[in-house]
Amino acid sequence: MSAPRTAERTRVELAEFLRSRRERISPEEVGLPAGSRRRTPGLRREEVAALAGVGLSWYTWLEQGRDISVSATFLDNLSRTLKLDATERRHLFLLAHQRLPPEPGKTWCTVPALIHRLMADLPSRPAYVLNLRWDVLAWNAAADRVFGFSALPADRRNLLWMLFTSPAMRELFDPWEEQALQILSSFRRDFVRATQDPDIAALVRDLEKASPDFRDWWRQQDIHGPCQGIRHLHIEAVGQVVFEHTTLTIDEDRHLRLVYYAAKEGKPQSRSFEQWLQQEPALV
Repeated sequence: MSAPRTAERTRVELAEFLRSRRERISPEEVGLPAGSRRRTPGLRREEVAALAGVGLSWYTWLEQGRDISVSATFLDNLSRTLKLDATERRHLFLLAHQRLPPEPGKTWCTVPALIHRLMADLPSRPAYVLNLRWDVLAWNAAADRVFGFSALPADRRNLLWMLFTSPAMRELFDPWEEQALQILSSFRRDFVRATQDPDIAALVRDLEKASPDFRDWWRQQDIHGPCQGIRHLHIEAVGQVVFEHTTLTIDEDRHLRLVYYAAKEGKPQSRSFEQWLQQEPALV
């Protein structure tokens, strides 16, 4: 199917979705009189626009399937007015070609039990789960052995905080500066996506006070794609280990990512690393 026809189909789907959600809400649900002259079920277009605080013309065009662009704020206002649940809100943003913004204060959440089981099944592959703020929410034994997550208080179990304030992390990431710059520029992408969350702004303020390197580099406004590629870690008992690593999205609504490390095959220290993990298994 050609791109124009696909775009047209999406606009029609968006129009039908909005109409169906508008018609399922009774005036009484939003504090409006039912009246006796309503010829259609649910709310009128002008009522939706007024309740959402958006322009009537723009809302009408959107429901008519016209080729227009609206902001994330516009869509959020519609979501609240039309009483959309999380799945419907996500569907609305997808149809309107807008990235779903995170809800304020939603960066911290529970990691599903299945993900814990998945990581436990990777005994020689360090793996951990991050949210948008880069808090480490869960990890496996191999990751704990390498990064020492369980030894930290929960409020400091944050990858950026560890990277820029812990001397041990400076020794682990070798070379530190090159890798820290790359990680920080990847974090900036998530910072922009979570600007409504006061916790992520507080993290940046704390890091600017605690780390001159962070403060200077943060002002450079560098940005990088998702963290993946090669990572060099110096593990005292093993030596320099080269890892391939990648980031996998495991829950897009809650912005949870699984970070996965695998010692690069064919490198002299890879086998030593696996033996080291087997000699002293860590308990999570």
